This record gives sequence, C-alpha cells and structure tokens, in this order.
Amino acid sequence: MYRLIIALLSVVPVLSAFAELDRPNVLLICVDDLRPELNCFGADYIKSPHIDGLAANGRAFHRHYVQAPTCGASRYTLLTGLYGSYGNEALFSRAGMIKKDPDSVDPSMPAYFRQNGYTTVSVGKVSHHPGGRGGPDWDDEAVPEMPLSWDRHLLPAGEWQHPRGSMHGLAHGEIRENAKEMDVFQSEEGGDEIYPDGLIVDEAISQLDDLAADDSKPFFLAVGIIRPHLPFGAPARYMESYEGVKLPQVPHPEKPSWESTWHKSGEFMKYNRWGRNPNADAEFSEDVRRHYAACVTYADELVGRMLARLDEHKLRDNTIIVLWGDHGWHLGEHALWGKHALFEESLRSPLIVSYPGIKKRGEPSYSVVETIDIFPTLVEVAGLGTPDYVDGSSLLPILENPESPGRLAFSYGKGARTVRSETHRLILHGSGYSELYDQNSPGGVSQNFAEAHPKLVAELVKEIEARLPK
Repeated sequence: MYRLIIALLSVVPVLSAFAELDRPNVLLICVDDLRPELNCFGADYIKSPHIDGLAANGRAFHRHYVQAPTCGASRYTLLTGLYGSYGNEALFSRAGMIKKDPDSVDPSMPAYFRQNGYTTVSVGKVSHHPGGRGGPDWDDEAVPEMPLSWDRHLLPAGEWQHPRGSMHGLAHGEIRENAKEMDVFQSEEGGDEIYPDGLIVDEAISQLDDLAADDSKPFFLAVGIIRPHLPFGAPARYMESYEGVKLPQVPHPEKPSWESTWHKSGEFMKYNRWGRNPNADAEFSEDVRRHYAACVTYADELVGRMLARLDEHKLRDNTIIVLWGDHGWHLGEHALWGKHALFEESLRSPLIVSYPGIKKRGEPSYSVVETIDIFPTLVEVAGLGTPDYVDGSSLLPILENPESPGRLAFSYGKGARTVRSETHRLILHGSGYSELYDQNSPGGVSQNFAEAHPKLVAELVKEIEARLPK
C-alpha cells in the first residue's frame, strides 16, 4: 500500500522545535518565477513589506538554488525531495508510475505528512498545473498530478473558466489562446480579484478558516501564487509604486560569445511586445522590469493577507511557514528574458523559513542550499522523523545557526548539468564542454574561466558525475 507501512516504520523520532506543543501546522507558499528581487534580499527599490516581515521573523536563505529552471521539474524536486528529470511533465510521469505500481514510488512530501495524521490541502499552483490535474483544460479528475498526496487540491477558476485559463490569465477573465495576441504586460484598475491570484488567495484563506476550526488534526496547507509568471499582469495600484523610480542598471547584459545555455527567450518573445525588444530598447527594458516588480508587490500583498489570517486564528505560534520561489528569472542579464538557462539568475530563488523558537531570528544565511533540502527540513522541524529515501539534507543546523556551512548545489537543464560551490559555478554540457564562472569577482560571470582553471574544472566535473550521473 504505497509503502505506507514501510515508511511509517522507518520514521525515527527526532527533537523538534515544537517538542512541548502539539504537532505543528505547515504553511507552504510557492511563488512562480520569483527571483530574489525582494527588499529583504537586497533589492531596496522593491516594495515587499510582508515577505520582508516573514524574513525578519525567520531565516532567509540568500544562496538557495533550485534543481531545474522550469516550473514542473523544480516543483517535482520540492514535493519529492529527489532529483528528477527536466521538463514540466515530471510529476505526471511519477503519477503514471504510481498508477502502474503504487509500491514502486516513495511518498511525496504532502503524502508523508498525510500519513502522519495531517490534513493536506493545496490551492493554486503548487504542482505544475494549478489545481493539480491533467486533461486539455487541466481539470480532469481522472488525471491527478499527485496521487495520494492531497485531501483537497483546488483551483478556483472564476472568469478564467478552468485552470489552464488561470495559468496565463490577464484581467477580467482574459485567457491566453494565441500568445502573440496577448500583451506581455498589463496593469488594470481594480481589486486583487481581477487577476487569477486574487481568487487563489481568497480560496486559500477560506481553507485556512476551515482548517483552523478543526483542532483535531494539524494541517499542511500549500498555496501557489502564479504571479510574477508571464504575462506580467497586476492591479494598477501595485504599478504606482514604481512610476518614476530609478531602477538599478542590469548587470552583465551581453550575450555570451562562447557555447552556453543561452537561448532566444522564446517564452517571453512570443507575447505581443508591440514590435519592441528589451535587449535593444532601454526604455522598453525598464517598462518590463517595472511590470515584473509590480507583480512581485502584488504577490507580496497576497502573502500578507494569508499571514494576517493565520495571525487572526492565533496559529503563528504553532506553524512552520515556508516561502519558496520555484526558480529565478532573467531580466536582461546575459541578454536573457526568462528562465530555462543554467546561469545564476535562472537557478537562484528566495527561500524563507520561519517558526517559533528559531534561533538568531532574522539573521540571513549565505550558505549554499538546495530545494531538495526542504522536505527533510520540514519533517525534522516538525518532529516527524527523516525519510530515508530523499536526496536532500535537513537545513536544521543552519536554522539553528545561520553561519553553519552549506554544501554544493546541483541543477540540470536540457542537455547540461551544473554545480554551484561557495565561489564558482561549473556548467557541464553533454558534449563534455565546460563553462566556469567566478561568482564572487567583478566580471566573473562575463567570462568563461574553464580553460584557465583545468584542475578546478576537473574537481567540479567529478562532483557532478557523482551526484548527477547520466
């Protein structure tokens, strides 16, 4: 039975920050395409007061790296604690394996909490498809993305008709059918509910109310906010914060002249851009960046609404809160607008963990950590034991002391693998060609140092082959 008995017997009790309390609740907030462009991560022109407050009450991980620069593959690693394949169908492939042989697949993170007596609820984009279903409009009950994981997996579509419509929806029910006919950014007057995320968070708050009313079981509530995913649409009041604000210069905006994972930014360029290209049009580049920033502030406000309701129910003192960005996003660095590359901007995303009793509250960590570390961290902090099948390692030592060391971070894309150390990033192509960047020196990401440092390249290639064999 889906390894239920084996999994439960393998749980080893551990000390928990909640040892004298009931089992803690978990609130997991996933934000799509969120690069660490937040005030609490050093972007002082960004208005993100609610996320900043969460960081001030927990631990912000400034060197958190995802395993894959695409939504589906990155969420696979979050929800399973395992390295996986590259592509947006990773979780559906796993679901197919469960359908054929449930005993061949280890429990996901929400399934693990569910086995340990939690009510598990997902709202919005937590797995790749908002609402967690397949089919032409992503609403087919017979095609679950994560079998056996959720008690409820929800997506209120409203005017957008179905989850597919919500995923790329603009104001007042506009659905993407032909991206060329949909504006790449938009700012419309109205309340939060004129874009899909307003409905998602309304439903999340409703679920939180229901979960708070049932004190017989702890809950694992995961909420997936779609913005700032393309197209960049947010209510106009969030754009007002950025009118006339001077943006910092885009660092290393040149396209690499050597073999790399650079691409043509097709996901961005396919939208209606009014014939403009941000790589050649500085004014348009700033327009794009301002609309991205507005989406970040919109998402921040929605996070704030959820945290406020958690406080209204007086649940903050018994809840582990995690905010996670599913990958980074280029805003002109390396002449890229999007993700899907293996540069730092695609792979680095914000991670914040907060819970009562955390040591050295508010002090950030600059240790290198990975998304696959979140699953083992949550179960250890909650005192549920550590599953023996995950690839990640618990971050509890860093939660107790932000200066505790991290480890190497590994990621993968289409035809290439990469490793991030404290100082360097090595990208290894399938052909054997390598890119080496010095992440700590001025200009170190604007030049490939591989030929100049063959010994370091060999050492890092060895680490990749050991951790991510072909």
